[in-house]
Amino acid sequence: MADKNEQSKRDSTKLATNLVHGGRIRSEHCETSEGMYLTSGYCYPDAETAQARMAGDEPGYVYSRYANPTIKMLEDKLAIIEGAEACRCTASGMAAISAALIAPCQQGDRIVAAKALFGSCTWILKNLMPKFGIEAEFVDANDMDAWKEALSKPTRLVLIESPSNPLLEGADIAAIAELTHAAGAELVVDNVFATPLGQKPLELGADWVVYSCTKHMDGQGRVLAGAILGKKEAMDDIFDGYLKHTGPAISPFNAWVVLKGLETLELRVDRMASTAAKVADFIADHPAIAEVRYPGRKDHPQYEIFQKQQANGGTLIALSFKGGKEAAFKALNALQLVTISNNLGDAKSLICHPTTTTHRTLSDEEKAEVGLDDSWVRLSIGLEHPEDLIEDFKQALDKAL
Repeated sequence: MADKNEQSKRDSTKLATNLVHGGRIRSEHCETSEGMYLTSGYCYPDAETAQARMAGDEPGYVYSRYANPTIKMLEDKLAIIEGAEACRCTASGMAAISAALIAPCQQGDRIVAAKALFGSCTWILKNLMPKFGIEAEFVDANDMDAWKEALSKPTRLVLIESPSNPLLEGADIAAIAELTHAAGAELVVDNVFATPLGQKPLELGADWVVYSCTKHMDGQGRVLAGAILGKKEAMDDIFDGYLKHTGPAISPFNAWVVLKGLETLELRVDRMASTAAKVADFIADHPAIAEVRYPGRKDHPQYEIFQKQQANGGTLIALSFKGGKEAAFKALNALQLVTISNNLGDAKSLICHPTTTTHRTLSDEEKAEVGLDDSWVRLSIGLEHPEDLIEDFKQALDKAL
């Protein structure tokens, strides 16, 4: 009965409260902030207890590669926020995504993925998975006929990003989930750009959600962290052994930093999204710019999809320069407030040129398939005042003419 009461309380508590209090464990010292358990191992009162814990016959911690109190608080908080039964945290976002792709599959399996993915995800699917005898097929995220055709063959997993990195392409999660399940497969959604505040993939039919907690959840450029969320029974069966024995464990210190970041996540993301909408509108009208993509603007190619499944326009903007790479570099080098960096979701506004940074490993053909060329720049809006950001972009974009 206690468990049911706790679940009922969790379900009725508002998001802002769960971001502060969800998953908290207090020691006998009754600390205000979450305890930071910087320990690799744990001690036992006797040999019998050690035997029982290692065998899983008695609850308790045995090694921080397996579990740790600080990490458990982060996992429990993220599960509450996402509306998931279970969460497992990892050392980075790519550790989470690679585990989500590798752990469920075996030789002979197929993965169908959207073409528009982060460069490292494409690398894993094209270069790593074939070594294990796992085939990957790529489709246009918004071509439902292509999805149907690709899923007409036996498939184990489907992977999508929405919004995608770096051009903010939207994918209809509910529609793709329906096709995925009809094919007997499971849907993995990278929800980093939207954040759990903007979009709930599990509610839309996804089976797994993955995050780079490095981004908005830390939100201040301090640590690396990742997370996988989904059903508890499947998490236990598919991921616990993989994570335990391959060891992509998050540091308890990094987990603690993300816990602190989550307390202000709603305040930061709401402010950043509001600013992003204003900056996107300004940039779109500048004569140096050929195109702006922002999920909250009506001229975005997938605006209707975002209106249906995303609560706000998000914190990312993609912009294309009429003068190509040369103009883009002139503008980036002229910016004074906005920093050139391949990170995102930070309190500071960050900007990068994807074809020479985050997506540089893609071939020209692969870039062309997702509409990416040297004219595009990815902008992550931070917490600066919108008027200051607009003024910075005005002087920088003027130099790109």
